[in-house]
Amino acid sequence: MNKIFNIVSLTRESVRNLKPYSSARDEYVSDGSEMIFLDANENPFENGVNRYPDPYQRSLKSLLAEQKGVSETNLLLGNGSDEVLDLIFRAFCEPNQDNIITLPPTYGMYKVLSGINAVENREVLLNSDFEPNVPEILKTADKNTKLLFICSPNNPTGNAFSREKVGELLENFNGLVVIDEAYIDFSDQESWLTNLKDYPNLIVTQTLSKAYGMAGIRLGICYASEEIIAILNKIKPPYNVNQLTQQQALIRVLNQDAVDKEVTQILRERDNLIVALKSVRFVQEIYPTDANFVLAKVDNANQRYQELLEERVVVRNRSTQPLCENTLRFTVGTPEENKKLIAILKKLG
Repeated sequence: MNKIFNIVSLTRESVRNLKPYSSARDEYVSDGSEMIFLDANENPFENGVNRYPDPYQRSLKSLLAEQKGVSETNLLLGNGSDEVLDLIFRAFCEPNQDNIITLPPTYGMYKVLSGINAVENREVLLNSDFEPNVPEILKTADKNTKLLFICSPNNPTGNAFSREKVGELLENFNGLVVIDEAYIDFSDQESWLTNLKDYPNLIVTQTLSKAYGMAGIRLGICYASEEIIAILNKIKPPYNVNQLTQQQALIRVLNQDAVDKEVTQILRERDNLIVALKSVRFVQEIYPTDANFVLAKVDNANQRYQELLEERVVVRNRSTQPLCENTLRFTVGTPEENKKLIAILKKLG
């Protein structure tokens, strides 16, 4: 356990002293009784969405907490994971003073959010196996380093990081370690949620956009200690997750069997895609993946990207990312889509 971690010292002074906004639905929480609501200046004519949503998404949090084996006080929901990540910056990083560490190649929003929040981004490249360089990360950190972002399974490389390396960082990094698990449902590796009580500096983010197939509703999930969640709740917008999102998320999370079946099929299709890519002449290397996509090194990524585009197939050219020269990222599609992709690749190859 990281024994020297102190959440109070990490929190911005302005946030520590902040008195959060209290909405009408904070002051009165319905118990389900028939009431006349004249407290929030809403349109009184019922149409399903004329009332403000539950600002703390209690029903959805209760379900997620039960499924994940955590307390509701360990959860914060956001308008996509990007809002959750932005709240973490705003709560703990002093603009023009503090810094964060990211591990390229990785999810690009960490860098964007550091720029938006005027926080220095110190980049420590992954090693040649796409694993964290632990000694260099710890060497790069200083007294103003507040956050370390770890995307595992990683985007765009696809691999889940060594638990030993991540554990070493949790033990020795004297700031918050944010583990982005957007793709954890496709991995054999256990979620770091099981270690939430072991590390007071651990934040785990997940999403309904990938395995749950709900990118369009924008629902991000943050798991952390009760103390960290309380700080984030102080600064989140009062109604950041709308009513329709809460309703659709509840329906989908309750139908876990359907989600599991889709994940199983995606993993099967991923294996088929990897086998097919091995027989494509211009594919030079296929990287190990724990996600719903495959990163492959090709002879000429710009050329192959354009050729696929002309065949009406859109993939992601990741060649601009560090350590990813001439790589294409293939998201696993439906069986029919994958058959078409494989046929086109073989034709081009």
